[in-house]
Amino acid sequence: MIDLHCHILPGLDDGAEDLEASLAMAEQAVVQGITHILCTPHHNNGRYENVKASIIPAVHTLQQAIDERNLPLTLLEGQEVRVTGELIAELQNDYLLFTDITDTYLLLEFPTMDVPAFSESLFFELRGMGKIPVIVHPERNSIFREDPNLLIPFLEMGCLAQLTAPSIVGVFGKKIQKTAHEMIEHNLVQMVASDAHGINKRAFYLKEAYEYIQKDWGKEKVLQMQQVARDLINGDSVTYPSYTEIKKKKFGLF
Repeated sequence: MIDLHCHILPGLDDGAEDLEASLAMAEQAVVQGITHILCTPHHNNGRYENVKASIIPAVHTLQQAIDERNLPLTLLEGQEVRVTGELIAELQNDYLLFTDITDTYLLLEFPTMDVPAFSESLFFELRGMGKIPVIVHPERNSIFREDPNLLIPFLEMGCLAQLTAPSIVGVFGKKIQKTAHEMIEHNLVQMVASDAHGINKRAFYLKEAYEYIQKDWGKEKVLQMQQVARDLINGDSVTYPSYTEIKKKKFGLF
C-alpha cells in the first residue's frame, strides 16, 4: 500500500518532531500495511520552507535509520507545496519535488479558508508546461466544503484531487466527513492518502479509510484509488471514472 502524503521527516515541519517520532510513525505505517511513503513536508506555506535540495538528504537519512531497524518501508522524496504567486518561479529554480521522477504530478495545497483568484490561471499555466496539479485535501478547504462542485473547473483542465484518510472515517468531524463521502461518490477525488503528522496527532487511518470505502463503494473503488497512487509514483497516466456534478437538494412542502 502506497501513502502519497505524509509528514514523517523529522523536524522539518509540524509533523514528526524528531527521529524517534519519525521511527514511531514508520512502525505504525508498517502495521497499517503501508509499504511506500512519499515524504511530503510543507513548503512555502508562510511558516515552513523546505526546498527540494534539503528534502532529498533528509529522506536518505531517515531511510537509513528505518533500514537499520529492518522495517519493510520504502521512503520516496516529495513535497506539499502551497499555492502562491511564486510557484512558477520556484519550479523554474528547481525548488520543487514531484511525486514521480518524470516531474509530472505536483501535490498542491490551497490555504484552508481560500482558493486564490489566480489559481485557475496558474494551474492552466502548469498544464501548459506538462505538469499535473494534484489538489490535496480539498474536503478540508472551506470553499470546496461549501460547494464541492467548484473542483470541477480544475478537473476539467486535467488536474487531480487527493482526499485525506482521516476525513473519510470522521476524525475531522461530520461536516468534513460528509463532504469527503460526496466527493468519493461523484468521483471528484481520485485517490486517498494519510496526511499523517504523528502517531497521536493526525495518525495514518489509511487502512481504515480503504475499509470504509470498500464497505460503501465496493472493492473496485479501492482498487481504482490504489492504482492512481501507483500511477502518481511511477509518473504514468491516470485512468479514473468520470466525475459528476453534485446536485443540490431542493426543499419544499410538496
